[in-house]
Amino acid sequence: MSRQMLHLYHINDLHSHLEQWPKIMAFLKDRQRLHDENNETFIRFDIGDHADRFHPITEGTSGKGNVQLMNEADLLNATIGNNEGITFSKDQLDHLYDEANFQVLVANLKEKDGCLPKWAKPYDIHTLANGLKVGVIGVTAPYKAYYQQLGWEVEDPYGAIEMTTKQIRSQVDILILLSHLGLEADKQISSEMSDIDIILGAHTHHVLPNGLHANDTTIGQAGKFGVYIGHIEIEWDEKLCRIEHVKATCIDLQEYEIDEASEQLLSRLSEQANENLHEVVADLDHPLDLEWFGSSPFTTLLAEAIREWCESEISMVNAGLLLEPLKKGPVTKGDLHRVCPHPINPCRIMLKGEYLKELIHHAMTKELENLEVKGLGFRGKVMGRMVFDGVEIKGEEMEDGEYHVQEISINGEPIVPERIYSVGAIDMFTFGRLLPSVHYAAEKIYYLPEMLRDVLAWKLKTFER
Repeated sequence: MSRQMLHLYHINDLHSHLEQWPKIMAFLKDRQRLHDENNETFIRFDIGDHADRFHPITEGTSGKGNVQLMNEADLLNATIGNNEGITFSKDQLDHLYDEANFQVLVANLKEKDGCLPKWAKPYDIHTLANGLKVGVIGVTAPYKAYYQQLGWEVEDPYGAIEMTTKQIRSQVDILILLSHLGLEADKQISSEMSDIDIILGAHTHHVLPNGLHANDTTIGQAGKFGVYIGHIEIEWDEKLCRIEHVKATCIDLQEYEIDEASEQLLSRLSEQANENLHEVVADLDHPLDLEWFGSSPFTTLLAEAIREWCESEISMVNAGLLLEPLKKGPVTKGDLHRVCPHPINPCRIMLKGEYLKELIHHAMTKELENLEVKGLGFRGKVMGRMVFDGVEIKGEEMEDGEYHVQEISINGEPIVPERIYSVGAIDMFTFGRLLPSVHYAAEKIYYLPEMLRDVLAWKLKTFER
């Protein structure tokens, strides 16, 4: 027989939705048995954003629990997403894969001196059991400002792909790209770089039920949160030494049974994480109440903390960032993670008065207050009321139900349109979609690697006394 089958299974953007993991493992074990019976080769990949610090296991193990799960899946290779790359400190990322049984591939991430990270390679070449030589390249989304602040250099992924492809194409039968760049980037790569056979994509959470096929390249992407797993079937013609046919599918795992061994591993990891998160960071002599659609002591404290942390003239945060109030008594790391699980960092935005005024008007609308946000690092439900420190707003609620701003003072003085103000805020505001006025910022300064819960811990230590 001159043809043989190669099966690729790919996971992307799990975002630590670990409730899906036992289903993923049950499915992979079933497929392992099936392909072994048919003497077919079967390989697995993860395309990044497996570890999301919203989950207590990820937070409490610094992501190493996720790596144990990835080991369980017997991955061939993985690349990193922005959740691994820019929500962990440099030291944490440097040690995240210490116990990995798979090789991490990131062709466009370097140390400041230009060397590759000790835990990553730009590519791998595998000689499979069936004799096929498979090349695998990995790249991640280039969040330059974040990576530089953390001590990394992230390069243009297109240049890295081109250079690596030229280096290894002649050495392999099949070339696979693990791309945490998003679907539009993957389409561009498929149209411009004909030497890549398969692109396994991530980042934009698209579900491609039958993949995309263009210019002899197949793109697969399987949504988010482990609801689907991607499957690529490659039919290889041994006589002609070429791919004869490719079929891409997304398999819905919702009704799949769970794997008991995987469930037990998750339970052990949860115990380990909870032990680490039990550390007390503060002891409150009174509770911190919370309101999402009004002012409250907890949101006032967060606004003050961000202003102090960013050394800014004013600050602004949305109340929906805090998910629960804090009770009187000991506050642990686990408590702060539960009430503020977002992988969101503080930042300082330098903004002209005219744009700051526009931003405040927008921030006070009911539309923004009731907005249910998906992505941008936000892991809550609704934006909630915008809470300011150093800003006095006068206005009234009209018949249309909107609060109409009539007067704004900054630390007791009227806004000066041409003056640049420093605004302590959160990085999700800087992406422009929620508050378009931020687009006109003269400068944006990010504070990394600390997240909002770290700033809260710092503030509470002084607040409790």
